Amino acid sequence: MQLIEVNTPALENAFLQVQLDLYKKDKNYIRPLDKDVLGVFDPKKNRLLRDGEAIRWVLKDDKGKLIGRVAAFINPKTSHGGDQPTGGMGFFDCIDDQQAANLLLDACKNWLQERGMEAMDGPINLGDRDKWWGLLIDGFYPPNYGMHYNYPYYKRLLENYGFGLYFNQYTYHRMVNDPLPEKYYEKAKRVLADPAYRFEHMDKKNLAKYTEDFRTVYNKGWAKHEGVKPMTEVQAATVMRTLKPVIDENIMWFAYYDNEPVGFFIAIPELNRLFRFVNGKMDLWGKLKFIFHKWRGACKTMYGIVFGITPEHQSKGVEAAMVTEAGRIIQGNTSLPYVDLQMNWIGDFNPKMMHLVEQLGSRIYKTHGTFRYLFDRTKEFKRMPIIK
Repeated sequence: MQLIEVNTPALENAFLQVQLDLYKKDKNYIRPLDKDVLGVFDPKKNRLLRDGEAIRWVLKDDKGKLIGRVAAFINPKTSHGGDQPTGGMGFFDCIDDQQAANLLLDACKNWLQERGMEAMDGPINLGDRDKWWGLLIDGFYPPNYGMHYNYPYYKRLLENYGFGLYFNQYTYHRMVNDPLPEKYYEKAKRVLADPAYRFEHMDKKNLAKYTEDFRTVYNKGWAKHEGVKPMTEVQAATVMRTLKPVIDENIMWFAYYDNEPVGFFIAIPELNRLFRFVNGKMDLWGKLKFIFHKWRGACKTMYGIVFGITPEHQSKGVEAAMVTEAGRIIQGNTSLPYVDLQMNWIGDFNPKMMHLVEQLGSRIYKTHGTFRYLFDRTKEFKRMPIIK
């Protein structure tokens, strides 16, 4: 087998082709947008590469056939934030062959060790956790936009190499028009009776305001998590600018207390229901296909990106009140196309959030796992700490 570093445009195409070859007979596979994958490794598009590093490889068999790929990287913002310096392994795809997998993973380990790392997490992304983070280990359905999809045997390849499960992250599912549990309404009533609270959906005319409200809540609720840094104004603006073409105001909700933002539920149409028609290419023809299938109502799934309440307003029923108010607009609204809701990326280290979405009548639909490999095999392996 031949391991080849990706350092030319032709090899970049080969890096994309590996996945296409592996999944060409899988009816659930949806090709990611090429520009999204390549943008992770473009210093002009990924700010983390200004101080961080990344490398990619493809693997060929003795006949020159592509049989695997992988990337290794160091995120300068998070690599030194835990028990040991930890790098990343991602974009791992491989045939069902342990020797091939070991070659790819050894390349990552050796490259990271040379740069002072003592562990690697994977498969993860050089960027935020909302894209290509975690190995699919249960719920092998068509992937949501930006979520990793793989065959079941990948878990065995990683565990045989020596990776341990660091944490699970869940995707929850419920039907949009299913009634909320009665006790949910009871919790909501108490909050809705308090005039200090108010709830509203986004108005794109005031996008800058909602962007700052989003950043305020995010930094109060997420910045304390391991591996998560406070969001800057520029980062928040980038997030909203990226979402702007697909924003549906009716499914992006905010909670306020004395006019201060204290919570949000950010959902968008599930884009892979549309991107499955463009075959990875958002050229002119791809954009026309996207617009056409959006117009014909091909996207019937709401995709919950993030849902949170600031710590001082948790366990008071604020989330129930916000969801109840949103339900007045969304449920039974025949002008909206949505049939089901998927809520993405809820870690098993966050039992409060798990309990919150389960109270909605949601169930776990998919499980992704983030794995960790300690280079010192005598060191004690520890799972992600539970958020109290």
